[in-house]
Amino acid sequence: MCYIELTVIVAMPKNKVINLLPQEEFDVSMLGRTLKWAMGAFRVIVIVTEMIVMGAFLSRFWLDAQNSDLSNSIKIKSAQITAQAAVEKEFRSVQSKLAIVKQIGGGTLSSKKIEAITSRLPTGVNLKTVSVLDNSAQVKGVSATELGIAQFIANLKEDKSFKTVSLGQVDSSEGDLAQIEFSINITY
Repeated sequence: MCYIELTVIVAMPKNKVINLLPQEEFDVSMLGRTLKWAMGAFRVIVIVTEMIVMGAFLSRFWLDAQNSDLSNSIKIKSAQITAQAAVEKEFRSVQSKLAIVKQIGGGTLSSKKIEAITSRLPTGVNLKTVSVLDNSAQVKGVSATELGIAQFIANLKEDKSFKTVSLGQVDSSEGDLAQIEFSINITY
């Protein structure tokens, strides 16, 4: 037996590219140009989007670190504020008391008027009440003698800041018959 070997060699063209879309006509047509532009533009959009996503992903680590630092700072400062709450409450209480004292102390004119009246008291005369208004005052007191009342009125009339000094009511004291109660009206 005899064998014959038959080899068939088929010559294949080298580097032949098969394109089913005709390039010349496709590149020239409106649809071809639009599709070519869209493919290029979408490729750029995908690349830019990927870059934005990567930037956001990487910036997350920095933002997490800042968030952690700020949270710790807030915790520390809130603890400090809580620790100082009692001091702040006491401070505000003292401030409100000082405001009241300033309002009362704002009447220094009244205290000067009272001082002017009480500085003229002779011995043996005691005051019960002193009522001071803007342009007048009323003094109620007790004295052992009528001479003490007269001396007090004379002392008040010597002060040039008082316009008029007049004796109001004079009675004997209910509690002590040896004492004389009186009232004096003063205008400024």
